[in-house]
Amino acid sequence: MKKRKHFPREKGFGKEKISKNILGKIKKKKVKTLVKKRNEREKIQENTSRDYPMRLSRAMYLQNICSRREADRLIEQGQVLVNGKKAVLGMKVQEKDSIEIKKEAQEKLKKKKIIIFNKPMGVVSHNPQNGEKEPNDFLPFKEKLSPVGRLDKASHGLLLMTDDGRLVNKLLNPRYDHEKKYIVKVDKHLTKDFYQKMEAGVNIEGYLTKPAKIEKVEPRVFSLIISEGKKHQIRRMCAALGYKVIDLKRVSFLNLELGDLKPGQWRKLSGAEKEKIYKIIKN
Repeated sequence: MKKRKHFPREKGFGKEKISKNILGKIKKKKVKTLVKKRNEREKIQENTSRDYPMRLSRAMYLQNICSRREADRLIEQGQVLVNGKKAVLGMKVQEKDSIEIKKEAQEKLKKKKIIIFNKPMGVVSHNPQNGEKEPNDFLPFKEKLSPVGRLDKASHGLLLMTDDGRLVNKLLNPRYDHEKKYIVKVDKHLTKDFYQKMEAGVNIEGYLTKPAKIEKVEPRVFSLIISEGKKHQIRRMCAALGYKVIDLKRVSFLNLELGDLKPGQWRKLSGAEKEKIYKIIKN
């Protein structure tokens, strides 16, 4: 008769417990599963298939001519030519096809606006309800600009605003690893364990956040650089580790700095900043 194997007992406990080695393996397996799920989600989000034939509007977007919505509008207005002929809405193109837009449309695309806005606390990034204020209430432009990413109502700081739809997907998709920096204040003193876990990635409701860069500023204040932007991500990361966010401010996005802009103020991007942004989305 074979003897039954027993797990070793840990000192100070009456019941059998799984050894630390086995627990470590289980934890690593769980982390691998979460990373795999995260990567699968990002693959779906990217949606950058370049299989031809494809819709003309999609081809124009992938060639960084304009956004898909803008492409449909230009096609309807007769501003797009395919192989020298007027394009038709909904038509498909091959990779070898030549796509051009008329000079008038080119000039309009060059005049697209990109600004940095210092969003005050209490202002929503989009879709205001019941008298709430949104960034466009502070801006002098006739046409509304859209935020590239969002800051929740209780947060403040740098918000990129534009009327160029090309920027949104390529600047926000987490697969492109575009960094955003925040200054965060929490309700109690920070520990070494907190820094290590925030840096490695935090499990927030079944999603493992990407590794982050974190630095201590004060006993209850830290700077955090992340390359993704899940809803209320930083607040949820802190909550998962037993901390409550008291203040959250975005101070930079890519090569753009908030600088000394006061809440409610805005500025246009410099020529160099704008050039860098378009270089990023082109690559």
